[in-house]
Parts: sequence; C-alpha cells; structure tokens
Amino acid sequence: MSAYTGGKQNQGYTGIPKEESQTIQELNFAPSTLETVDYAIYDFINDKLALRTTTNKGVEQVPVIWASAERSFQIKNNKEYRDDEGLIVLPAITIERASVIKDLSTRGAYYGNMFPFQSQPEKGGSLVIARRIKQDKTSNFANADAKRKFNNLMGPKFVRKATSKVVYETVSIPPIVYSEITYTILLRTEYQQQMNDLVQPFITRPGTNNSFLINRDGHRYEAFVQSDFAQNNNIGAMENEERRFETSIDIKVLAYLVGEGLNQDTPKFSIRENAVQVRIQRERVVWDDALPAAGPSGTGKENAGVGGKYRE
Repeated sequence: MSAYTGGKQNQGYTGIPKEESQTIQELNFAPSTLETVDYAIYDFINDKLALRTTTNKGVEQVPVIWASAERSFQIKNNKEYRDDEGLIVLPAITIERASVIKDLSTRGAYYGNMFPFQSQPEKGGSLVIARRIKQDKTSNFANADAKRKFNNLMGPKFVRKATSKVVYETVSIPPIVYSEITYTILLRTEYQQQMNDLVQPFITRPGTNNSFLINRDGHRYEAFVQSDFAQNNNIGAMENEERRFETSIDIKVLAYLVGEGLNQDTPKFSIRENAVQVRIQRERVVWDDALPAAGPSGTGKENAGVGGKYRE
C-alpha cells in the first residue's frame, strides 16, 4: 500500500503545520507567595553559601535559623541550637523578614493592570503563560473535513493536509504583582576571625555588583545586598557581658507574587480552549424546509417525513 504524499501543504497525518508540531513539555506551576520567597532566601544562605568557620570542634557549617515568635517550639525541637541555659550557641546566622513594600515605581516585566478574562470568569486567569495543541479535538476537525470532502468517493481520506482549525489549550494565571521584600541577616559570633569568615562571602560572592538570583519551586527572584554592613559589637564596653560580635546585613528582594494563597476563590491556574469554527444553525422546521436527503426505504435516505419535509 502506498501513502498519498502529494501537495506542498501536506504536513503529515495529523494535519498540523510543521511550526505547530513541536514537543510539548509538561507544565508544573507552583504559585509564588511570600512563603516561597522566604524559602528562596533561606535556601540561598543555607545551601548555596553554606558558610563555614572554625570552632572548637573544627571547621563546621554555621547553622541558619529563621527568626520567628515560636521560641518555645524551637527550644524543644532544635535543642542543638541552644545550650543548657537556653541561649543560642554561637556562631549562628538568623534571618528575619523586616518589611514588605508594594511600590508602583519599582516594576518588573509586567507592570500594567491585567484584568481577568471575561470568558468563564469563575476559572480566573489574566496572564497566558503557555499554549499547547489539543491533539484529539484537532484531529476530529481534520477527520470531519476529509469525510465531508470525499464522502463515499475514492480518495485519500486518511491523509491530512495543513489545517487552520487547530484547537489550542491556553494556560493562564492570576496577575503578577511585584513587591520589595527586605530581609535582615544577623551574623553572631564569639571571635573576630569567625565574623570575618562569615561576612566576606556576602561582599565577594555577588562580584563587582551587589545582586544575585535566588530560586524556589521554579521561580527566580533578584536579590540585592545593601551596601551598609552594620556592626553591633560589645567588645568596647569592657563590661561583664559575654563577648559578642554582631553584623547586620540587609538583602532586598524584588519578588513577584501570584494569587491570594488560601483566600483565593479561583484555581491557581486555568486552562481554556479556543473556538475554531462558529456555526449558526437554520431552523428548518419553522421555515418548512425540504430535507437535504430523502428517498425510498432501504436507500439510507428514508427519513423523508411527509412529502420530503421535516414536519410530519
């Protein structure tokens, strides 16, 4: 059996043009929330920087602690961070989210007001992030066109030509809102050499610039290390307090937030299909139109009604 390959518009069995028949990747979308940004800055300091210094047990990685109000939980479940008196064992690094600012003058790639789609508003979605071809429905239109063209005649019914009736699935998400989130990184040590080991990577890792990228759940944010490394040491007081070296570093993250979290009524992302053909059916019964196919019984055209009309 030979296959029909004639015609320049023939692009294969599916009838989809070559520029549309590309490999589709699975889409896994996780919303970008405040917690996502918190995890991103924590992962960067704890995993990527992985700051180490010399202690009485040798060279060890300094623990990174997220500063929160649940101190009783931390004392019970993270006992290695505190001594017998409940004080944090130094050296240690703490992270605190200091402020969140929504400044309209600081904007990213999407800064215009994006209204939700009017079609099926219960699905939500304002920004299209992906599009793929709906293979089965596109094939249905191609099959219907081939059958309508050749019907019972001899012809290449199963060979598809390029078609303009391509059904797409578009994936959309809620509008993107940019905000500036400032984190305070507090370095605490007992010795000056330990503080030198912890501070220097924050100065040299970004290079001659002061920015770097942080990632979490497929999202990427740009972070900026502020120029002021504030020191709050007590070595000059000459009092009875425990010697302590502290350096405060502020990191400003240009983050984008998507959705409303648990308070969102619509889905996290929505999928819609486009219309490829509009049909307006004629009311044949009202206008007493004749049947397009009517004939004697046994010919396959026996639905003749009365006198070849729709109405009996």
